[in-house]
Formats: sequence, structure tokens, C-alpha cells
Amino acid sequence: QVQVMESGGGLVKPGGSLRLSCVLSGSVSTIYFMDWYRQPPGKERQLVARISNGGTTSYGDSSEGRFTISRNSALNTVYLQMNDLEPDDTGVYYCKITDRWADSYWGQGTQVTVSS
Repeated sequence: QVQVMESGGGLVKPGGSLRLSCVLSGSVSTIYFMDWYRQPPGKERQLVARISNGGTTSYGDSSEGRFTISRNSALNTVYLQMNDLEPDDTGVYYCKITDRWADSYWGQGTQVTVSS
């Protein structure tokens, strides 16, 4: 059984930092993409950052320059380092894993709240 579990969310003041982690457990085919999405209250889920099997990274406009995605392939883990957080970064952060067959696996999400 495949499971995806996020951790590291919490309450932080504007300008603060958080590091999210996402661990994939279970047997899957070759992982192609590991993504972080954010879902603000009352809004749709939006892509924050992506890292490919080869290590290529891409970011949404609002996270470019402040967030860094990285992965430890041996541990099937992806991280999101978030710096200089803003209130608009508030939301539930989800991890999505996509394998070579385009099957996707989602976690349950972790809440990030940026507020003074």
C-alpha cells in the first residue's frame, strides 16, 4: 500500500521560515515528479514547486526566490524550505508523487499559517 505523509507545518510569523517534509512509503514504479501544492482557504490547489527525477526544479511565481525544493531519492523524501514567509503563503500544503506510468499519489496535507 502506497502512503504519502507530509509534516512540518505550523504557525509562523511573517518573515519566518518553515521546512516541510514528505515521505513516500510502499512500492511504486520509478518516481518522475515530486510536487508541493498549496491550497489557500476557499481557493483551488496551486502548484508551488516541482522536482524531477533528474533533479530539475521549477517554482510557481509566488514562491520563486523564497522557497527551495529538494529531495533525497534514497529515502523517497521531498522537502520544501520556505523562507521569508508571507500571509499569502497560508494554506494546506500537499505533496504529490507521480510515477513513470503517470499514476499520482497525494498526502493528506499539512497546515501552514503565516500570521502575526
